[in-house]
Amino acid sequence: MLRALRRRADLSQRELAARSGVPQATLARIESGRATDPRFRTVERLVRAAGGEVAMGLALPASAPAAPVPQVPAAPVPAAPVPSVPAAPVSPVPHDDMRDQAGRRYPAHLDVWPVYEPRDWPGAWWAEWYRLPPERYPLPLPPAAYELNRRYRDNRRWCDEVRRTARVRRVMGADLPATCWRFVAELPDGELVGELRAHERSPHLDYGERYPGQPEREMVLDGVLVAARYRRLGLGRRLVTALVTEMRQAGIDGAAALAENFGIELLLACGFEIEARRPAALRLSPGQRPFR
Repeated sequence: MLRALRRRADLSQRELAARSGVPQATLARIESGRATDPRFRTVERLVRAAGGEVAMGLALPASAPAAPVPQVPAAPVPAAPVPSVPAAPVSPVPHDDMRDQAGRRYPAHLDVWPVYEPRDWPGAWWAEWYRLPPERYPLPLPPAAYELNRRYRDNRRWCDEVRRTARVRRVMGADLPATCWRFVAELPDGELVGELRAHERSPHLDYGERYPGQPEREMVLDGVLVAARYRRLGLGRRLVTALVTEMRQAGIDGAAALAENFGIELLLACGFEIEARRPAALRLSPGQRPFR
């Protein structure tokens, strides 16, 4: 429980010991189970320093019959109101079952992830030795890794929270034509963080006739926009995936798009392929006058 409270408060053992006044060695013995009977005052100081409260109560077994209470007449005494504070559930430490090479548990307040390849280890990516074959790795890979920098750790948790809570939905209404498709990505508070727009077209109208096997309808991707702060979180891919899923349910199998830079990588990751034919990409520069 102390480890779970430390994780929720984002405190290391040293930081919690400094807040509570309890020696770090005592805290370590309590968390590891070596201190089998710690003093109540010690536990109370640790719990309160981590943002929790210690509550005591008495519960009767469900099978035990209630004892009769004798009716003794007494003067009515107004009872003082007892404040009831609901206890918030404390999430367990998700990596408590993981151990390092010495058999020790990892710090509770950090985010620990298993290392399967050098890309999972922050100590390997900066030197780019993950490009080497495994037999030439200069260091053995650890079983797990974590980030000590609090700013990086908070950003990682923020990114995970956005991925978990962001919702992608299709916008439909009378103000949109039947051939226009619009999807949005939004947070639980309603903040709009991404948008996709597309439209249907009939390919055979380009040539005046329909050749055998040509689809009657196809989708044209007009654009995918994600707010700068929320990029690289998979929202663009979720928008494109939502479009592809619903258009295939509507009987539309093909889609066309024009992209550049990172947009090409996004569409390739969503299953698009680069065609041999390349339409011209035109741009009107600022200040350039139109031709007369």
